[in-house]
Amino acid sequence: MTTTAQRRVAALAGYVSALPTPFRGERIDHESFADLCEWQIGQGISGFVVNGTTGEAPALAIGEQRLLIRLAVQIADDRVPVIAGAGSASTAHAIELAKSAASASADGILATTPYYVRPSQEGIYRHFRALHDAVELPIILYDVPSRTASTIAKDTLCRLAELSRIAGLKDATGDLSRIKLLREKIDRRFRWLSGDDATALDFMALGGHGCISVLSNVVPRRCVELYQAHSRGDLHRARAVARELAPLTAALFAESNPVPVKYALGVMGRMVGDVRLPLAPASQGTRKAVEDALANLGLLTLRARKERAHDALPLSQ
Repeated sequence: MTTTAQRRVAALAGYVSALPTPFRGERIDHESFADLCEWQIGQGISGFVVNGTTGEAPALAIGEQRLLIRLAVQIADDRVPVIAGAGSASTAHAIELAKSAASASADGILATTPYYVRPSQEGIYRHFRALHDAVELPIILYDVPSRTASTIAKDTLCRLAELSRIAGLKDATGDLSRIKLLREKIDRRFRWLSGDDATALDFMALGGHGCISVLSNVVPRRCVELYQAHSRGDLHRARAVARELAPLTAALFAESNPVPVKYALGVMGRMVGDVRLPLAPASQGTRKAVEDALANLGLLTLRARKERAHDALPLSQ
């Protein structure tokens, strides 16, 4: 039987924001998180991912993750789907995270390949099969070899796509050939989602349904505009928006995500930009790149512009 959650995830398209977790020191700033969710919905975003890479999931206790999912679901109020991260190097722990997400009323889970342990393709298949068999939620696979040191081979992806609750793929490999080769081999219900902001438009042009994005945290309306232009066949406009956003996209990946995006949202007054160890605050070079990109888009707050101008003044003699 098809559940409401499965239908919502099966229709997922457009820009889905991979939300950062706001901190004030070591404490989660729930108010800023709720405000961020509401703002994103108002800007037209298609959904949320909570407790993913951008959310610093490895630094969160399972109880913290559950509370964030519940808050996102409460704010979303059925307006957009909420996808919860459930990635781990351990299959048993990934299942625990997925069950916790289900108990918190998530619409689906985003499950990365097991990191660090570098499993074989059979191990990857069995990991996701165990996750599939343990929970009723739809699963979006997440392939990000730059972080996990393993990837989902094309044959393994085809095997996994045959499982009823494997709903799609977040592809952060940067390899655009895979969607070209497999788009027609895999059931049309399967959702193809880019996980790479820099190549998201090209991915969609090859048949992708959208992007699970870091960039859309900062410029959600512009990302929605890009997607809508692509959807109506106005590739000229879509590429113009992508070019305009390219400096910000580059700045947001100048060092490990989510350090730059949290700095950007901090400069914009959306949250305090604190991160948890082992991440460290943005370097001076990253801060400048982010501020320059925001300034070019007219997104620096008045306070930030004043601070920037003050920092540029020569020292008193």
